[in-house]
Amino acid sequence: MSGKEQVTKKLLLLFIATLLLFSCQTTPEVTKKREPKIALVLGGGSAKGFAHVGVIRVFEQEKIPIHMIIGTSVGSLIGGLYASNPDSFQLEWTAFKIEKNDILDFSIIYSKFGPVQGTKLETFVEQAVQVKKIEDTKIPFYPIATDLNTGETIILEKGSLAKAIKASAAIPGIFVPVTFGNRMLVDGGVTNNIACDIARNKGADIVIAVSLQKDIKNYDINSLIDVIAQSVNIMMYQTNQIKLQYADVLIEPDTKGISMFDFTQKKMLMEEGIKAAKKAIPKIKELISKYQQESR
Repeated sequence: MSGKEQVTKKLLLLFIATLLLFSCQTTPEVTKKREPKIALVLGGGSAKGFAHVGVIRVFEQEKIPIHMIIGTSVGSLIGGLYASNPDSFQLEWTAFKIEKNDILDFSIIYSKFGPVQGTKLETFVEQAVQVKKIEDTKIPFYPIATDLNTGETIILEKGSLAKAIKASAAIPGIFVPVTFGNRMLVDGGVTNNIACDIARNKGADIVIAVSLQKDIKNYDINSLIDVIAQSVNIMMYQTNQIKLQYADVLIEPDTKGISMFDFTQKKMLMEEGIKAAKKAIPKIKELISKYQQESR
């Protein structure tokens, strides 16, 4: 073998050895942050629910993702509207248009089950959203109702979105119970007003609850409807305490003793929702960051 061939062979061997050396070196692995699944749980409280709108606006502004919404009563109304079209500006616009007469359609002939039929509420939702079925919402949405016959908490996961919201908000004694499938349903607040446990069962890593029962006082009680509404409000306040143990963050807008059917304080309630949500943002971001660190 000539000297030239020997040099060429040595260079070739050196090149192969170099390739093998680099191929054996491990490239530093880039660890991708795992994002937590965040649930927003919206409780009941009739007209006080306008505060939910303010909370959602802050979440959008602060870029807090919402991976599922669980709603009871008015929480299902606001939650369903937003889950169908995740746009807080559009939600505010729709909320400002809601009036008492859009929700409360008193029957001329008093029903044996309740004076309010709920048809107007169902029609309002039908007209306000393009999504017609619960399972088709852009954000997974779980409205909560109560089976009047068995006392079970019912998670409505399929079927008419408008009818599910109507069932979730059917305050017993005021609204006529809603037949959904083979069940007779009333307001979810009877058994589970702020369903944080259901958020956990659905796989949420971080559960954020919005309770409208910070102030349940009401000194403007002048009718049977007021008596029933306030009684339900007190009941929801008591049952909330059990379910809130499943929440990581509790947001409590100051509803200032506003009655459940006072639709004149929308702006103030939205502002209270904004204020309460802003106070909670540092804790929410801390929980998200902690989850990302622990999931690496």
